[in-house]
Amino acid sequence: MVWTGTWVAERLGVELIGDEELPALLGLALRRNPKRAHLLVSSVLGKHVPQHPSVVYGSGLGLGLRVRELLGDEEAGRAVVLGYAETATALGHAVADGLGTAPYLHSTRRPVAGAATAGGFEESHSHATSHLLLPEDPELLTGEGPLVLVDDEFSTGNTVLNTIRGLHQRYPRDRYVVVALVDMRGPADRDRLTAFAAEIGARVDLLSLAAGTVGLPDGVLEKGQELVARHESARPAAPATRSRTKPASDASATPAAPVRVPLDWPAGVPDGGRHGFTPAHRARLEEALPAMTAALTEALTPPAQAPDQSPAGGPRVLVLGFEELMYAPLRLAGALEDAGLDVRYSTTTRSPVLAVDDPGYAIRTRLVFPAHDDPADGPGERYAYNVAGGGFDAVVAVVDSAADTPELHGPDGLLAQLAAHVPRVVLAVVPSYTPRRQPQSQPQAATEPMAASEAPERSSMLPEPLRGPAFSSYAPEEVGWLLQDLSDVELEAPTEEREEAIQSGGAHYAESLPVEYQPSARYQELFHSALDASAARIAHAVGTVTETVLAERSGRPVLVSLARAGTPVGVLMRRWARHRHGLDLPHYAVSIVRGRGIDANALRWLAAHHDPADVVFVDGWTGKGAITRELAAALRESEEFADFDPEIAVLADPGSCVRTYGTREDFLIPSACLNSTVSGLISRTVLRSDLVGPDDFHGAKFYRELEGADVSVAFLDAVEARFDEVADTVDTDVKELLAGDRTPTWEGWAAVERISEEYGIHDVNLVKPGVGETTRVLLRRVPWKVLAKRGAGADLAHVRLLAEQRGVPVEEVDDLPYTCVGLIHPQYTRGATGADGKAVVSR
Repeated sequence: MVWTGTWVAERLGVELIGDEELPALLGLALRRNPKRAHLLVSSVLGKHVPQHPSVVYGSGLGLGLRVRELLGDEEAGRAVVLGYAETATALGHAVADGLGTAPYLHSTRRPVAGAATAGGFEESHSHATSHLLLPEDPELLTGEGPLVLVDDEFSTGNTVLNTIRGLHQRYPRDRYVVVALVDMRGPADRDRLTAFAAEIGARVDLLSLAAGTVGLPDGVLEKGQELVARHESARPAAPATRSRTKPASDASATPAAPVRVPLDWPAGVPDGGRHGFTPAHRARLEEALPAMTAALTEALTPPAQAPDQSPAGGPRVLVLGFEELMYAPLRLAGALEDAGLDVRYSTTTRSPVLAVDDPGYAIRTRLVFPAHDDPADGPGERYAYNVAGGGFDAVVAVVDSAADTPELHGPDGLLAQLAAHVPRVVLAVVPSYTPRRQPQSQPQAATEPMAASEAPERSSMLPEPLRGPAFSSYAPEEVGWLLQDLSDVELEAPTEEREEAIQSGGAHYAESLPVEYQPSARYQELFHSALDASAARIAHAVGTVTETVLAERSGRPVLVSLARAGTPVGVLMRRWARHRHGLDLPHYAVSIVRGRGIDANALRWLAAHHDPADVVFVDGWTGKGAITRELAAALRESEEFADFDPEIAVLADPGSCVRTYGTREDFLIPSACLNSTVSGLISRTVLRSDLVGPDDFHGAKFYRELEGADVSVAFLDAVEARFDEVADTVDTDVKELLAGDRTPTWEGWAAVERISEEYGIHDVNLVKPGVGETTRVLLRRVPWKVLAKRGAGADLAHVRLLAEQRGVPVEEVDDLPYTCVGLIHPQYTRGATGADGKAVVSR
């Protein structure tokens, strides 16, 4: 049999070095991205390559038995298993089944209403990096027993080590076991794990089916990209069908409509490990499998006039899971196999991979279809590999109810793509599990939902908004701050100390404040020059976003700006509505913190005083869209806030993350040049447990001592003075905008992922795109370097000056989707060097 890595090995010189079992476990393919040339394709994972379900489940079950032997019965009885989305969700589940007594949880990229977040992490090499941990039981991860982490492949160890580091700070324990199908680390990575275990004072073991390394010759990335480009340009309009057995049917026949099979899924049993899965759940699932298997078998029985196609005399069946939903379809496939059917199992995926129809290549065919579960990171393509031409007579597509959407059933959706290549398509929908909500006053209990009266009672105890001149230099009618005043608390810390604490996981960025930047006379001149040059441009963007909001919202919108960058924009939008339409719009400022969500008490106050449907969230600009996603996730997590619209209106949307914007150009907004002195003398917001209680608003400081340098009102007045000048153009442009397609493309996020990998950072949180975000890096963080779009002019004058003052190199680059991008120093410690070996100079 030809090894399924031969095609890549011959053309790129890539080789597997190590245990003799590796070629049977792994094939090779080419990635369709610029980060890495090759992809290791598992033949036993059940993701890209259809495989017997007994092989897929048995691989994980066997690893679980080995973990139990390693730990011993007593320690195994205290263990918890954690798997990684999306590829290892079923593998981790099977490992937990092998342990027998361990509860299971897998990370997820799907925010879920009502589910509290117990943690999260970034997977830098993935196409969708953000992972959430959403256990229904808040005590699931708090025990002292071993934590077993399961991934399909252990290449460098970065993801697992970062996960352990983050969890160990919150839930310390003495022992960790890392489980993977293959261990492909090099010697340096192995030494790093040993050193890491000593650093945290815990034992870390690793188990795998096989171990080795990948040999990569020089220039493999460029050669791989060239191969991908050549084959993509020659790709036919539709995947070519081929057959490993006899042809399944006449491909020219009209595809039959999918058959929906009602599954009697056991009530109360989760569809997977997204919120936790216990041995008791597994026992109930296994009791229900025979009845569900019988229903599927009946649906798969071909009509009497149709000939049997498979050599065994029965239909050749593929059970196709859906992204993270891998365990439920795997168990259904295994039950069908036990019943005597000829079954293979695989799942759909987010990962884009080149398909080449060659026996020596792991990915033979590719089906492409749109995402159909309303993903938090926006729409995009999804894929099913090695399905077309696989000789299947029937396919059972298993999805959860959240993914049973019009997109699934559309003319270009997954079901239509399957029907074009497989004679019989069966749809089985598993109910998406809804976790019980935890009462906020007693987070350790998992009992009854929060009483409906709790929110109004709590909101009535909250204070009225802070207003100027007592808090901020804005007039009292301009904005009400739903914050608490922490002006008398010492919160500032040197930039280098903050950066080291943040990147080491010792502190969150919202627990302290950077020392306020005091602009030099030269920098202040740049601000005023930039304001003179761009005031009309800003006025036009203010008018455009305000008119869009007024056109799409009935009644009187309530502007709620995200403090603090959104607050000047909210004030300007309020001024435009009053100037052009005589409207006096309410305007408040609230706090939102990346990784911790929006201020829930501020939302409760708003809900008690206004109709949540009237609230329009406002921000200054988008970078990669992190805050956009943070807001959407926070509102989805709680039924209490379901009436708030998560859409954000922004002045500039260079990241293409929102529908409501003034412009999508990345240009200098002068309010981004300064900190509090252009934002009403208010600091960025603070969220620290010893200062902000469960019934408090988030905090901030009023820097009264900076009054002499304050240009907040001057900035607003300069822009408002240009309103009449741009009014006609705004009216014309808004009509065109409302009639056009404003669907976010999230191209900014894709660019950030690419830059993160190309510059060896491997953390999208350290890449800050756009003029505004780059300025923040230079003012508040420890910058490493600035990427400037070649030919960018006056918009970057202040960035170049700040970079010069801090000794930060500015690198001119081509094909940058933003005017500039700021890179925070990766893995910063005082005295550290970057990926290029150069030390950062901070002044």
